[in-house]
Amino acid sequence: MDERNLSPYRHFSIEEWAALRRNTPQPLTEDELAQMRGMNERVSLSEVEQIYLPLSRLLSFHVASAQELNVGIRQFLEIEQGKVPYIIGIAGSVAVGKSTVARVLRSLLARWPEHPKVDLVSTDGFLLPTATLEERGIMHRKGFPESFDRPGLLQFLSDVKSGKRNLKAPVYSHLQYDIVPDEYIEVDQPDILIVEGLNVLQTRGAKLGEQNVFVSDYFDFTMYVDAKSENIRQWYVDRFLSLRSTVFNQPGAYFSHYALLNTEEATATANTIWDTINDVNLVENILPTKNRAKLILHKGADHAIEGVQMRKM
Repeated sequence: MDERNLSPYRHFSIEEWAALRRNTPQPLTEDELAQMRGMNERVSLSEVEQIYLPLSRLLSFHVASAQELNVGIRQFLEIEQGKVPYIIGIAGSVAVGKSTVARVLRSLLARWPEHPKVDLVSTDGFLLPTATLEERGIMHRKGFPESFDRPGLLQFLSDVKSGKRNLKAPVYSHLQYDIVPDEYIEVDQPDILIVEGLNVLQTRGAKLGEQNVFVSDYFDFTMYVDAKSENIRQWYVDRFLSLRSTVFNQPGAYFSHYALLNTEEATATANTIWDTINDVNLVENILPTKNRAKLILHKGADHAIEGVQMRKM
């Protein structure tokens, strides 16, 4: 028996998934796509057509259905509550390319006339400040579930789902390796909110009032960006080497001392960080949440998406 028949997911090859695009137009230019690529990533217009356009079509169906249901529920309850944003959660490892996936999807979803207002928030902004992590002795656990302000993130998502206006999400600086004081992303009743982060599918909850709730409780659709661990390690090392001459070399950079490393030293340092921090977090906290996602994007060694799994309805 084909084991895929027992899987809770439908498996799609690139060709099978690309056929689901139907007549969805390609709205992006190469210049626009270049602004969305993460460091050392290779997402192409061809991949947008094969992977992201069918995905945006699928998500648009979901959003339209949810909007119609919300109108019906408001009529049933006889309430005047305003628009309820549709929230998409995107999870995956450090260096796997979550942010690029989120940016491309944001741009494509905003081109659909039914939901033109699409916001994007990274959970990096809800990391605890560096001073707090140092005080608690968990700087080496940055990115692990305990390093986030989970009550703050939960309250933010609760407010979004409640239709509150002019909400503020904190901003994280990879240059400063810390939360940026008095800088925020404003979220004001979007049609869709995309939330990307390492641990957004975690089953570790936090108290919100009297209730123990999870971040994923607020998601309408969930995704996981997947790849083999050895590939993600290589992408992380490659990115670390590139950062020596970019972010690490800028004035005020938290990791400016890494800019002085030669290639051999930098490679060894990146592998040590991966082995002692990022891989541990991946194995213990991130990868176990993969099968909680409604859709999984599988990447090959070249960063290109080579397969899609969608949870069976």
